[in-house]
Amino acid sequence: MNITWSCKPFKDLSSEELYEIFQLRLAVFVVEQNCPYQDADGKDLKSLHVTGYLTPNPSPKTGEGSLVAYARILPPGISYKEVSIGRVVTSQQARRTGAGKMLMKKSMEYIQKEFGKVPIRIGAQLYLQKFYEDFGFVRAGDEYLEDGIPHIIMLFTP
Repeated sequence: MNITWSCKPFKDLSSEELYEIFQLRLAVFVVEQNCPYQDADGKDLKSLHVTGYLTPNPSPKTGEGSLVAYARILPPGISYKEVSIGRVVTSQQARRTGAGKMLMKKSMEYIQKEFGKVPIRIGAQLYLQKFYEDFGFVRAGDEYLEDGIPHIIMLFTP
């Protein structure tokens, strides 16, 4: 799967990009995971937005040019005292293709470019603990419920 990556502050997102971001987040977090919650939490305005668009392909069945991966990078002091990655999501068509791993790799690269080699704290869905451990994150707290879904705090220390 060929994906084109970018990282932009909120003010640099086009209205179309913002629409696609909210569309993907709502499709997965609210509809697919059946978890109604307030997605527009005010943190997007202060965040960097990592997007992965499927590189255009001649086949009309590939969803060419569509947003298939997204995460937001929150500067220190927004969610935690450390930099954080949140709203990590891939579309159904991108799952099991390595797109999620590429998304995390790119997000961590963007953090290093913007903030340097700094610790990263995340609130991860519990079932994804192993996925994040593969990137060097370690469990840093007890299990807790967020919107009815088990989560854990995890920390990456460079």
